[in-house]
Amino acid sequence: MSTSLNAAQRARDLAALGEDAHFDVLVIGLGVTGAGVALDAASRGLRVLAVDAHDLAFGTSRWSSKLVHGGLRYLAKGQLGVAHESAVERGVLMTRTAPHLVRQITTFVPLTAQVSRSQAFLARAGFVAGDLLRAAARTPRSVLARPHRVDAAEALAMCPALAPDGVRGAAVGYDGQLVDDARLVTALARTAAGEGATILNHVRALDATGTGATLRDELTGTTHDVTASAVINAAGVWAGQVVAGLKLKPSRGTHLVLRADSIPGLDVALTAPVPGESNRFVFALPQADGLIYVGLTDIEVDEIPDVPTAAEEEVDFLLDVINRVLARPLTRDDVVGTYSGLRPLLDDEGRTADLSRRHAVLTSDTGVITIVGGKLTTYRRMAQDAVDAAVGQRGLAARPCRTRDLPLVGAGPAPAGAPSRLVERYGSEAGEVAALGRAAFGDEALAPVVPGSPVTLAEIVWGAAHEGAVTAGDLVERRTRLSLVSAQAPAARAAAERVLAASSGSPV
Repeated sequence: MSTSLNAAQRARDLAALGEDAHFDVLVIGLGVTGAGVALDAASRGLRVLAVDAHDLAFGTSRWSSKLVHGGLRYLAKGQLGVAHESAVERGVLMTRTAPHLVRQITTFVPLTAQVSRSQAFLARAGFVAGDLLRAAARTPRSVLARPHRVDAAEALAMCPALAPDGVRGAAVGYDGQLVDDARLVTALARTAAGEGATILNHVRALDATGTGATLRDELTGTTHDVTASAVINAAGVWAGQVVAGLKLKPSRGTHLVLRADSIPGLDVALTAPVPGESNRFVFALPQADGLIYVGLTDIEVDEIPDVPTAAEEEVDFLLDVINRVLARPLTRDDVVGTYSGLRPLLDDEGRTADLSRRHAVLTSDTGVITIVGGKLTTYRRMAQDAVDAAVGQRGLAARPCRTRDLPLVGAGPAPAGAPSRLVERYGSEAGEVAALGRAAFGDEALAPVVPGSPVTLAEIVWGAAHEGAVTAGDLVERRTRLSLVSAQAPAARAAAERVLAASSGSPV
């Protein structure tokens, strides 16, 4: 089946709901977990419908640090099971399912005057323990290098922006980094479509029970009643709006967005310890698109908005901590954007920063199966557990889980001669992205959409034609992330509306 998602396919699938509206599994939510559930269930041979009230990766899944953690942080908290699971799932992503979207990043902890000898020892010991997790997860050394220590001269060479005073070296480790978290969600949704799942964005599930829901097209207001043998709630931090009574303790994590020249020469994950904390850090994370993300915070929240925003004190906190290790301190003028996400943590005693990242599968009184908790790295295992529960509780005839070895779209060999920018984001589909863009806009398709960004018009064209984007917001906020830099958002939206007008006759 086709992996393409677009406005025409969406209209056909919505119309078909009036003809045969029963599914084996209805999935509510198309973040990384919901898209993972849709893929897992469809690849087992089940008839799947997955919906989201907004868009693919609209919520927490697009607001991560773009890291695929190997579990080191959880190991330090004594959460051995979570740590091992993280390392295993990182290896699955990097070697089998999405090697085109995840690559090695160097984690760099400078040993400065602020870091005691005992803290330095713990940092190095932590990296060694993380490497043991890598080995236990059977991730090859060719994928993640061996951790080591460097002396002061090597540390300053590796990170030229580092403040030199008091530097006696650095602890160096390795982890996984996503080229973009929203791209992972899009790849999951498209792969699920290729396995036969019906994927519908901008469709809200109302009055969900264990046997179905009313669906409302948020673009037209049209409603459809559907039934399902199993309903899986994968709405993340909004899961309590689908099933009443769920006890979550959400926390907000904020990142700053900087231009690359704000921290010159940065190509490692520069790590600054939070003063007074034993296991909290602020990272400066270089991105392939010429940006740097600095994060992150952990603020307990009571309200759950659709799009969280950063508080002024979070911006000050992040600047203060990262400036402790930089030769040239950052100012607010260096901040070209911010983003914040809400973690769907299970309610428990204590600070949100200390809560376990374990996930849970819960069944409501009405029979809705909810998957909640966890984190981006372990989405695949979360999805497997949720579908296992649905199959077991509902007696569904399904094949065993296949997602551990099921490559996502784009995971094949990169085509020769394709632009490197497209290869690093689209993998084996890079040549098709370029060709489609040129067919629509000629050589202009491979030029930057806005000054200062490497995003091309071809990527916007591809997003509308094959990745399910039906509004300008879908294109600039999630398929390309152009809106992360506030100043370039208006021009990016104009380009997106131009593409939508060319493909449908009028902009959305």
